[in-house]
Order: sequence, then C-alpha cells, then structure tokens
Amino acid sequence: MTQYNKYIWLIDTIRRTGKISFKELSKRWEENKNISDYHPLHRGTFNRWRDSIEKLFGIKIECRKADGFVYYIKNLEDIEEDKLKQWMYDTLSLGNLISENLYLKDRILVSEVISGHNHLQELLKAMKENLKVKILYKSFKTNEKSKLLMEPYSVKLFDNRWYVMGKTSEGDLQVFGLDRVVTLEISQDTYKLPKNFDASEYFSNYYGIVVDESVKPQKIILQANKQSKEYIKSLPLHHSQKLIEESEDYADFELYLAPTYDFVMKLLQHGAMIEVLKPESLRQTLKGWIKDLQELYEN
Repeated sequence: MTQYNKYIWLIDTIRRTGKISFKELSKRWEENKNISDYHPLHRGTFNRWRDSIEKLFGIKIECRKADGFVYYIKNLEDIEEDKLKQWMYDTLSLGNLISENLYLKDRILVSEVISGHNHLQELLKAMKENLKVKILYKSFKTNEKSKLLMEPYSVKLFDNRWYVMGKTSEGDLQVFGLDRVVTLEISQDTYKLPKNFDASEYFSNYYGIVVDESVKPQKIILQANKQSKEYIKSLPLHHSQKLIEESEDYADFELYLAPTYDFVMKLLQHGAMIEVLKPESLRQTLKGWIKDLQELYEN
C-alpha cells in the first residue's frame, strides 16, 4: 500500500465514524491486514500523517479533549461544499476501498470508462501556465480531422468522458471531447483568462456539455411515475431540481435549464416513466422524437 492510500484510509475512517479515539483508530489499523500487516499504528506516525494530510488535501484532523480525546475532521463542511474536493476525496476513497478488496475482482463490475484522460495532464499544465494548445480533432459527425488553436478555460467530466471548454482562434467558446482529440500540443502562446469567467456558471443552465445559446433556459415541470420518482429524487437530473408535489403514485419536479439536445435524449431514456407537463414547446419536441421512433419501428 502506498503512503497515499494510508492517508486516504485515515481520512475515510475518521470521516465515517465522526469521531474516534486514537486507541480505537490504532485497533482498526492493526486489524486491517491489507494495510497494516498486523502492526499497531504509532502515535508519532499518526501525527506525521495528520500534518501531511493537511498539506496535501487541506483536511484538518484535530483532537477534541472535552469528548475524551477523540479525533475528528474539523473542516468537514468545507470539503462537502467544494464539489471538486468532494469528488477527489470520494474517488480516492473508493479506489482505496477497491484496492483493499482486489481478491473480489471477478465479482466487482464497473462500467467501461471512455474518458479521454490521456490528454488531461497536458491540458491542466496549459491551463496552469495560461498557454494555448494546438489540437488535432476528429469529429464523430463528419469523421474528418481539423486543426484547432484554443485557449483552454476549463475541463469537465460528464457521463464518463472528459471535455475541454475554451476559446478557439475564431473567437468562439466551444466544448470538445478529449476522446476525440487525436493529438494535443502545448504552444508557447499565452492567453489571459477573463476575470469574470466562472466555469460552473457557464454550464449552470445546461444539462451536460451541450451549450446552445439559441435554446434559452426556462422552467420545466416533470412528472415521474411511481416506478421512477424515487430514482429521480435520489439522483437529480439537474442541480436546480426541486420536488414540488408528491403522492403515492407520482411526483412532480421543477427544473430550470435550457432543454438542449442532450437533455431531451435523457428524458427519452426514461420512456413513459416521466412526462413533461410544461412547457408545451418541450412536449412538442418530445412528441416529434416519439413519432419518429414509432415510424422507425413500424417500418
């Protein structure tokens, strides 16, 4: 086990228990043969890990003497409110959990990830140094390759794929899938990120990564039937989603976003389990797709 894995184990153990004494912590460490080889956790080692964890992750593990000298994560709310830190922590924690149970590898199934993360390191380096990148891009639509010079503003993980959003040499803000990038080269040309740019705000009115300014954000009312309402409640379609009415047989949800192509496809994925109540324009769009599907299968 790497030192990194040990840090994640410590964070995860304290987070799950809420608060824990050093004696109990050392006992759990010793009992976990995958990481400890049955050796106890020494206090000096524990304190060095605490310091390293704060430097690496910004997570503060402190002692509460009033409760009997128990340890807890002091700034847990800061982590839970920061989406990137939360995602990073959850990913590392999950990876640590899987590594402890690799003997179950034939019984732990995961989806194939087509994320295009091969170019992610170069992109992040370019973003950090405010350098433009040269991209050879192959579109799924045309199957043709095109050369682009862009200013990378942000990257986004969506539906198991990484995307980069930035300004091209034509002056437009565009989104490109990294799995469609053939080559990527960092140039020596610098750029300046707009002071008012906010990546979360840029995508906030959209479902995923399809940004279409011709489709305006609007209030959308969806009704989920008995089979799907709990699923929609537990895994919201959009951050704006809120429950406005519920009965035993259905639940109504209100969202505020632009109903772009990818959102329409998501609604169709749910079939007859979700009905769009408002707006009428979105109902008509779905009717058109449903009609096309009916004709396709009838013929």
